[in-house]
Amino acid sequence: MTINNEQNMEKTILDAAEKLFLEKGFAMVSTTQIAKAAGCNQALVHYYFRTKDRLFEAIFAEKLKTFFSVIFHTHDESLPLEEKLKKYIGAHFDMLMANPKLPFLVINELTTNPDRIDSLKDMLGSSISYVYGPFQKELDAEIDAGRIRPTTVPDIIYSMVSLNVMAFIGAPIMKKILYLDNEHFKAMLLYRKEENIRIIINSLKPDVEIQPEKITKKRK
Repeated sequence: MTINNEQNMEKTILDAAEKLFLEKGFAMVSTTQIAKAAGCNQALVHYYFRTKDRLFEAIFAEKLKTFFSVIFHTHDESLPLEEKLKKYIGAHFDMLMANPKLPFLVINELTTNPDRIDSLKDMLGSSISYVYGPFQKELDAEIDAGRIRPTTVPDIIYSMVSLNVMAFIGAPIMKKILYLDNEHFKAMLLYRKEENIRIIINSLKPDVEIQPEKITKKRK
């Protein structure tokens, strides 16, 4: 087998395994199924990846990086904070639209196998340190100027991931109970993208205190 053929076969196995893992999860997929989907024998799967665990780890590591690191890859110092946040949130949502089954795989594996969190930490370590410090300084400057309420980078990331991921975790339920076909559901997702951006941006606005005299006037 030539080098090109070996590389093609390795990629074919990876692609087949990725599709199966995303559809069924790690536990429900066997190397026999992967070999069948890749159009090869089981021995070749073991030849390239030794075990199902190693094959899954190769795929999961890449998917984890995709799931969590989009914010770091879209970092742009030239943008004002609000535009930067819109870009981060939108880019994360777009990534999920391109990989709608990814949240199920990531959440399931991080829940059932917490050791994988260490792999995530190792992969994202340098990216986090590169962006986290400057981004938090920018937030602090906006807070000191009174333009946003006190917040932190983890708070924003938590809100972004929670809102964006829920749109896809809840997809099977929403499509059923609202009788949505694919076209209408896609339209709903695009609306949710803009709505999630609006919710997070608005949540950062400084709290406005209501003066007692204003309440009295309203009652009159």
